[in-house]
Amino acid sequence: MWVEENNKLYKKFQFQNFSEAFAFMTRVAIEAEKMNHHPYWSNMWNTVEIWLSTHDAGDIVTDLDHQLAQKIDKLS
Repeated sequence: MWVEENNKLYKKFQFQNFSEAFAFMTRVAIEAEKMNHHPYWSNMWNTVEIWLSTHDAGDIVTDLDHQLAQKIDKLS
């Protein structure tokens, strides 16, 4: 479940290994690029953490962030 805190949507994803985590990040990158809406994220071995906010709106959570979050959930 995505959590909204500090004007960002946040979710942590865990996978079996680094390859699965990296493959997930690649799928997310393709969707984010299509939307021209790019996440802040980190990856450590099998864990990917993602924070979403809209810079152009003053770094707050907007409908665009929720749309990307829904797409990301379908990719995980």
